[in-house]
Amino acid sequence: MSGHGAPTIDLTTLNPEESSKLKLAIVAASWHTQIMDGLLDGALRAAKEAGIAEPTVLRVPGSFELPVAAARLAPHFDAVVALGVVIRGGTPHFDYVCQAATSGLTDVSVRTGVPVGFGVLTCDTEQQGLDRAGLPGSSEDKGHEAVTAALTTALTLKQYATA
Repeated sequence: MSGHGAPTIDLTTLNPEESSKLKLAIVAASWHTQIMDGLLDGALRAAKEAGIAEPTVLRVPGSFELPVAAARLAPHFDAVVALGVVIRGGTPHFDYVCQAATSGLTDVSVRTGVPVGFGVLTCDTEQQGLDRAGLPGSSEDKGHEAVTAALTTALTLKQYATA
């Protein structure tokens, strides 16, 4: 399992006065309820640790819909986090959805200048998703990591804000 070499970012070391002022949106897909519930719980926990009591949460049907929702929200927020899971099946559908979600979310971030935390799991098996969802017994918490990355980037870029 990957994760080796990941940076350690502790939200408690962020400036609480600054991080609590950030406006955060979380866009979460609805497929694979157990995995998505874990990702969303981790994301909300990270937001709370950063002092953001009530981030905006928007649910969409699937990972394919994440980019359009992120694009609509980005101009109104300091950071957006996209959460989803795509599990490989027996057709190329997996490849198309993963590519569309990845490219679309990257485009939103680059085009708007708003950090987009990438919490989209692209897994070969359901177990891989469960292992990364931040559930009891999971080895990783990708929802938490996506929020941490987006908020840290938003704070880092704040000094370079445009008019």
